[in-house]
Amino acid sequence: MRYLPLTNEDRAEMLAKIGVGKIDDLFADVPAGKLLPEPPALPPHKSELEVERVLGHMAARNLPAGSLPFFVGCGAYKHHVPASVDHLIQRSEFLTSYTPYQPEIAQGTLQYLFEFQTQVAMLTGMEVANASMYDGSTAAAEAVLMAHRLTKRRKAVVAGNLHPHYRGVIETISAMAGDQVTALPPQPAGNEDVSAALDQESSCVVVQTPDVFGHVHDLAPLAEKAHAAGALLIAVVTEVVSLGVLTPPGDMGADIVVAEGQSLGNALAYGGPYLGLFASRQKFVRQMPGRLAGQTVDADGRRGFVLTLSAREQHIRREKATSNICTNSGLCALAFTIHLTLLGEAGLTRLARINHANAVKLADALAQLPAVSVLNSAFFNEFTIRVPGDAATVVEALAQRRVLGGVPASRLDPGRPELKDLIIVASTEVNTDEDRAAYAAALGKVLA
Repeated sequence: MRYLPLTNEDRAEMLAKIGVGKIDDLFADVPAGKLLPEPPALPPHKSELEVERVLGHMAARNLPAGSLPFFVGCGAYKHHVPASVDHLIQRSEFLTSYTPYQPEIAQGTLQYLFEFQTQVAMLTGMEVANASMYDGSTAAAEAVLMAHRLTKRRKAVVAGNLHPHYRGVIETISAMAGDQVTALPPQPAGNEDVSAALDQESSCVVVQTPDVFGHVHDLAPLAEKAHAAGALLIAVVTEVVSLGVLTPPGDMGADIVVAEGQSLGNALAYGGPYLGLFASRQKFVRQMPGRLAGQTVDADGRRGFVLTLSAREQHIRREKATSNICTNSGLCALAFTIHLTLLGEAGLTRLARINHANAVKLADALAQLPAVSVLNSAFFNEFTIRVPGDAATVVEALAQRRVLGGVPASRLDPGRPELKDLIIVASTEVNTDEDRAAYAAALGKVLA
């Protein structure tokens, strides 16, 4: 029995109703080169046991992040997640809860979302934060749309050292909305002048710190120039642990701060689900996307929690909503909040310092190798090295020696030959002295 037992007549009626001639017309907006010319060459149906066996053999070809020295970052970082985090989020009252459409019966969910918002606002140095979004990249795109609404302009300036995946999401959403994006070329050495691209049509400038190559930036001068041009400064943080030691973007003049929250409480998990953080100035709150949990008192004066400004949401007034993203990665947000609560302020600072110290040790070790140079003068737990030849080939050779040595910059941004010899390397608290020594030894042998 088919799961969707539709007849050809059913399909024809549906297509006629929406005004298209055939199913392929539904994919007209997808570039031709992205469509498969024919169905993938998959084997015919198999039994459940056979499927498990096939998939098990395929999975065995992977190199799990925890099985060997691991130095991959670029927006998804391997950190230690306390066992208590997973234990708590798998309690049935958390695991099965959903969006609190009826706040009066979801006080526990609203309370932890309120605490989550408080933590995000404190981390980013901002005045208000929402109850999370899909991930960092979609949060960045939503921030651009918010800036357009606030400034009544439709052009975004995107720094060259913004993570290319974030830039891609911004460009995709902007194209669908008919907005303009000025994306600057990458500057691996970190010496880009983003402010030079600002003009009187710019609604915002989007900049990342630490950026995709690991460079740490003082955003204050850029914030001043953006404001002088009538534009907003959107700061992106892909490694939220960095905020344990670095100056928060809000303290440097950012108007909107977005971040990826995966580093706290959430495992790598093959790329998701992840967690988008979103914070802004209080004066912009009515244009902020996503849900907002607020604190109040009930008729008896007892502390309580509510969803506030929820008329902005898709489920209330879709055509007037500030965002049509209608989920908030609630379980991932809870994991973030539990992990950060367990750490506390002192624990987060200590964790961040360990990350930085480990990365410095690795950078010093790799810099001793002939023909290897470190591009960064300042970084947190991620930096970029230049190697002779093709970086992607070097990374594959390292994997053959059971070291996952980083991400070739060319993999993130294909078609840019100036990135071909660069590897972006991350070292967190999970890396040991033996891991770093193994990396240096393996890289030395590969380059020899």
